[in-house]
Amino acid sequence: MTTAQLRPSEPVATAERLLSKVPEVTALFWITKVLTTGMGEDASDYLVRTLDPIPAVGLGGVLLLAALVLQLRAKRYVPWVYWLAVTMVSVFGTMAADVLHVGFGVPYAVSASGFLVVLLAVFGWWRRSEGTLSIHSVRTRRREFFYWATVLATFALGTAVGDLTASTGLGYFASGVLFTVAIALPALAHWKLRLPAVPAFWLAYILTRPLGASFADWMGADHARHGLGWGTGPVSLVLTVLIAALVAVLTVRWREGARRGRAD
Repeated sequence: MTTAQLRPSEPVATAERLLSKVPEVTALFWITKVLTTGMGEDASDYLVRTLDPIPAVGLGGVLLLAALVLQLRAKRYVPWVYWLAVTMVSVFGTMAADVLHVGFGVPYAVSASGFLVVLLAVFGWWRRSEGTLSIHSVRTRRREFFYWATVLATFALGTAVGDLTASTGLGYFASGVLFTVAIALPALAHWKLRLPAVPAFWLAYILTRPLGASFADWMGADHARHGLGWGTGPVSLVLTVLIAALVAVLTVRWREGARRGRAD
């Protein structure tokens, strides 16, 4: 079998892309993803302090469920629906990790370890059931359930890890710098050491959470906690506007790609 035979033809690749329920992995994907993690961190903190924890968590859970229902009902990837679901996962995932620590006194190291076990269990179940962890294969309802379970676990794990590093003396800004360096390592391992694309992707995906959250905390926290003091409400609002602008760009590109696909 030749190399050419291993590659799908352009019409087939286009058809598969149009059937996918998740976006293509581009630079805009990673930028938008990091912004949603930061927005989720500060929005969660703002809601918990404004509404009190129990109603805030309840509201976050209802909005997450509504967003996931919209996503699951969609026949294919729709940018605003997908990124709304990611954003709500970010908000609720932050709440889940914070409730364990603040509400039940669970140390960040313990919750991070627990979320890691959950994530590995989801990965194992997904791999055993579907034979692949590639996001490009998310074209069935069952694979989509695995995908969103994984996304939720990565957000909770990333939140706990980010809070752990910040609480050990590094602070928010230094933690953000640490995770900026760390997120480059999977890409380097993929390019230089031939780490397979799937584990490289998921390693980077997990690290987007503490990366975005650390810088968002640094911007929103008061000076007593070595932050810039801009406030969690204003920071989350600005990040929401930036996310909306990027989703608008992604929507235009998605529509152009869809038109080309129909023309093919």
